[in-house]
Amino acid sequence: MSRGRADGSPKKRLITSVLVLVAICSLLYLYSKRNGSSALEYGSKIRKFGSTYLGVDEDVEESPSRLGEDEEDGIILKSIPVCDDRHSELIPCLDRNLIYETRLKLDLSVMEHYERHCPLPERRYNCLIPPPPGYKIPIKWPKSRDEVWKANIPHTHLATEKSDQKWMVVKGEKIGFPGGGTHFHYGADKYIASMANMLNFSKNILNNGGKVRTVLDVGCGVASFGGYLLSSDIIAMSLAPNDVHQNQIQFALERGIPAYLGVLGTKRLPYPSRSFELAHCSRCRIDWLQRDGILLLELDRVLRPGGYFAYSSPEAYAQDEEDLRIWKAMSELVERMCWKIAAKRNQTVIWVKPLTNDCYMERAPGTQPPLCRSDDDPDAVWNVKMEACITPYSDQSHRARGSGLAPWPARLTSPPPRLGDFGYSNDIFEKDMEVWQQRVDSYWNLLSPKINSDTLRNVMDMKANLGSFAAALKNKDVWVMNVVPEDVPNTLKIIYDRGLIGTVHSWCEAFSTYPRTYDLLHAWTVFSDIERKGCSGVDLLIEMDRILRPKGFVIFRDKRKVVEFINKYMKALHWEAVATADAEGGSEQDDDVVFIVQKKIWRTSESFRNVE
Repeated sequence: MSRGRADGSPKKRLITSVLVLVAICSLLYLYSKRNGSSALEYGSKIRKFGSTYLGVDEDVEESPSRLGEDEEDGIILKSIPVCDDRHSELIPCLDRNLIYETRLKLDLSVMEHYERHCPLPERRYNCLIPPPPGYKIPIKWPKSRDEVWKANIPHTHLATEKSDQKWMVVKGEKIGFPGGGTHFHYGADKYIASMANMLNFSKNILNNGGKVRTVLDVGCGVASFGGYLLSSDIIAMSLAPNDVHQNQIQFALERGIPAYLGVLGTKRLPYPSRSFELAHCSRCRIDWLQRDGILLLELDRVLRPGGYFAYSSPEAYAQDEEDLRIWKAMSELVERMCWKIAAKRNQTVIWVKPLTNDCYMERAPGTQPPLCRSDDDPDAVWNVKMEACITPYSDQSHRARGSGLAPWPARLTSPPPRLGDFGYSNDIFEKDMEVWQQRVDSYWNLLSPKINSDTLRNVMDMKANLGSFAAALKNKDVWVMNVVPEDVPNTLKIIYDRGLIGTVHSWCEAFSTYPRTYDLLHAWTVFSDIERKGCSGVDLLIEMDRILRPKGFVIFRDKRKVVEFINKYMKALHWEAVATADAEGGSEQDDDVVFIVQKKIWRTSESFRNVE
């Protein structure tokens, strides 16, 4: 057959058409990947699930992303794509792949690559995060402090890397936590008692009669230090970045220990000034001398008057030339910051912060670091850059010669001194407690058919206000991450003054935590709030599903139209309604509703096969 007639051959035209089609499909695939495509399709619109899958294999219908908008002809979203298994541990605003793909110019020397960098809306992973193969309902607290299911966090490299330090050990289907750490191989409990002994606290108990309640553990590892503090009525915010030990915070939360992904980098920590009685760093590998001591000054900002910084590191005891140089420079820095050594023994030094501004005022002119500007707000923390300056106390705190807080547990229900910063009276504070106690009692009545005393452990209040929701849970064996939205008065300092913990956050963005880390989310008017800000309610639902554990619960307290909006996505999210009730208690309008849902456990076909 001649070449001239080949172009007319039907067979070759068919081959050419197929090749063109393949090329076009390849280009479309590459384009979708570059633009943040989040779900991989395997012969259908979404992955098929195992026998516990409750959705249907249908195409995704167009559905509104704004509250109050209705679908034409009553169409309801039937499915949301499932993310590829590679994204089973996705943290959207701490995604290193995003940094690489968008070629962000970050200064690695100051840890900018470990700070939050959120994807633009068009690059978001709008798909459901699948659990890892073999996922099991987490072990219950308090047993979970000492062991978790290996299948839930299938990463055992820390067991090998830190074997001599007893961080964790692999035991068949479980991972155990002996309570060791980089600087306390013989157990966190003995280390904690040793610190209390150094400070001459009664009976070697670190809470010192309730005076030490909130602790910041920087570079916390798997959070055994914070886990063992809980038995002393001390709650720690265990903080670590998503670094080479990238699953350490995931292990902490799986264990039921309060923890948060964060780093001492260029921005302030998301905590108000004077939040912690104690900061702790055990071999946390931080260069405290960099940038004129800016990181140590950030710890100073969040420490209360008379607060302690416990530092266990080679510089505190080693005798080689480099360690001696660092120790000398660090000692000179903290002296200029008006810290004093409270105790020093073996491998640990504990400094104490002054009670008043007197020492700051007595420093020679020009002493570095300087005091912060008078117009600097020490409680402004959302995306605020750190500054190398000392945060002086308010006049009220200076006169009080301390925080003026009651010891724990009385401080939980005692009106804190900083309440007046918001114009709130003691009566308003007490009424808020009363209202939220009634609401929580009502929630538990609605939840009672579904939960036992140990069902819930990790709880988040997505709009915490004064922290009274968390306070009302005082007799439950739970801890609460209290979240204060970034665009309202920062009442987080009231929450810390009550002996609780939390963070500032914008719900237009993803939260700094791993998937499947909370048993209960409480969303009080959160959707009404983000609607006013023009953010996507669908994005928030997908984010809530990401951080909610399978079989976990969400309590919505919002307008009726919000509940109607959520209902349209229940099947797509694989959630089921538990209870609906009219909102009672407080000053809600007539159309406010309480709506409680539970997340079903589901698996992709691949992970389901592994279970079988």
